[in-house]
Amino acid sequence: MRTVREVSAGGVIYREQQGQIYIALIHVRRRWGLPKGHVEPGERIDETAVREVREETGLLGKIQRKLGSISYTYRAKSKDGEAVRISKRVTFFLLRYLGGEVQGHDYEVDEARWFRINRAMRKLVFATERKMVRRARSVLTSRSDRGAAIQERPGSENA
Repeated sequence: MRTVREVSAGGVIYREQQGQIYIALIHVRRRWGLPKGHVEPGERIDETAVREVREETGLLGKIQRKLGSISYTYRAKSKDGEAVRISKRVTFFLLRYLGGEVQGHDYEVDEARWFRINRAMRKLVFATERKMVRRARSVLTSRSDRGAAIQERPGSENA
């Protein structure tokens, strides 16, 4: 089976509201995940992350820092029907929310929604994406003035 290599980028976009940190997730094919997509020809990987977050969540963000990369493989069919193995590497960035509304997501996404960061971790299906959110949470809470920002009150599950 032929292997096709793909390079993608995505982001963990966050905002603070009433002392809480929220991140936006997308719902695609019956699961919640982080926004990500292919790097277009001539596009830098950080530009891809900003574009994909905007397209898939409807939100505009500014890159704060690189969070890291994940790699995985899966099987798919090429345009001519050949079975291929896709080897994908996705680089994630932390983005600070600047504007936009989650209702502005594109057609590829069923829904985009803000979640408190700890609840978002529980919604994510893939361990590799949870790892990126843990890194984002670590960065955001490492500043002494944000230490309480991720604390959730017992029984408060709303986004």
